Amino acid sequence: MKVYLFILFFLLLGAFFIITEHNLALKNTEARVELGNTYLSWVGQVLGNSVRLTGYVAKLEWLPKNLSSAG
Repeated sequence: MKVYLFILFFLLLGAFFIITEHNLALKNTEARVELGNTYLSWVGQVLGNSVRLTGYVAKLEWLPKNLSSAG
Protein backbone atom coordinates (compact mmCIF):
# COMPACT_ATOMS: atom_id res chain seq x y z
CA MET A 1 0.00 0.00 0.00
CA LYS A 2 2.87 2.38 0.81
CA VAL A 3 4.43 1.77 -2.59
CA TYR A 4 1.21 2.76 -4.34
CA LEU A 5 0.96 5.93 -2.29
CA PHE A 6 4.58 6.79 -3.09
CA ILE A 7 3.97 6.27 -6.82
CA LEU A 8 0.78 8.35 -6.71
CA PHE A 9 2.58 11.11 -4.80
CA PHE A 10 5.47 11.04 -7.29
CA LEU A 11 3.13 11.31 -10.29
CA LEU A 12 1.07 14.10 -8.73
CA LEU A 13 4.22 16.00 -7.80
CA GLY A 14 5.39 15.69 -11.41
CA ALA A 15 2.09 17.10 -12.65
CA PHE A 16 2.33 20.03 -10.24
CA PHE A 17 5.88 20.77 -11.38
CA ILE A 18 4.76 20.74 -15.03
CA ILE A 19 1.85 23.08 -14.27
CA THR A 20 4.16 25.47 -12.43
CA GLU A 21 7.01 25.33 -14.95
CA HIS A 22 4.74 26.01 -17.93
CA ASN A 23 2.47 28.53 -16.14
CA LEU A 24 -0.65 26.57 -17.10
CA ALA A 25 -4.08 27.85 -16.15
CA LEU A 26 -6.17 24.67 -16.10
CA LYS A 27 -9.40 26.59 -16.73
CA ASN A 28 -8.25 26.83 -20.34
CA THR A 29 -8.79 23.79 -22.61
CA GLU A 30 -5.54 24.32 -24.50
CA ALA A 31 -3.64 24.41 -21.20
CA ARG A 32 -5.17 21.07 -20.15
CA VAL A 33 -4.23 19.54 -23.50
CA GLU A 34 -0.68 20.87 -23.15
CA LEU A 35 -0.51 19.47 -19.62
CA GLY A 36 -1.68 16.08 -20.86
CA ASN A 37 0.85 15.96 -23.69
CA THR A 38 3.74 17.18 -21.54
CA TYR A 39 2.78 14.86 -18.67
CA LEU A 40 2.61 11.79 -20.91
CA SER A 41 5.96 12.70 -22.43
CA TRP A 42 7.46 13.06 -18.95
CA VAL A 43 6.03 9.72 -17.78
CA GLY A 44 7.45 8.09 -20.92
CA GLN A 45 10.88 9.52 -20.15
CA VAL A 46 10.67 8.33 -16.54
CA LEU A 47 9.74 4.81 -17.65
CA GLY A 48 12.47 4.77 -20.32
CA ASN A 49 15.09 5.90 -17.81
CA SER A 50 13.88 3.28 -15.34
CA VAL A 51 14.29 0.54 -17.95
CA ARG A 52 17.80 1.74 -18.83
CA LEU A 53 18.77 1.97 -15.16
CA THR A 54 17.41 -1.51 -14.43
CA GLY A 55 19.35 -2.92 -17.39
CA TYR A 56 22.53 -1.26 -16.20
CA VAL A 57 22.11 -2.54 -12.64
CA ALA A 58 21.38 -6.06 -13.89
CA LYS A 59 24.66 -6.11 -15.85
CA LEU A 60 26.81 -5.17 -12.86
CA GLU A 61 28.95 -7.79 -11.14
CA TRP A 62 27.43 -8.16 -7.68
CA LEU A 63 29.34 -11.18 -6.39
CA PRO A 64 32.87 -10.92 -4.98
CA LYS A 65 35.78 -12.16 -7.05
CA ASN A 66 37.28 -15.52 -6.11
CA LEU A 67 40.41 -14.63 -4.10
CA SER A 68 41.27 -18.15 -2.88
CA SER A 69 44.34 -18.43 -5.19
CA ALA A 70 46.42 -16.38 -2.70
CA GLY A 71 46.77 -19.28 -0.25
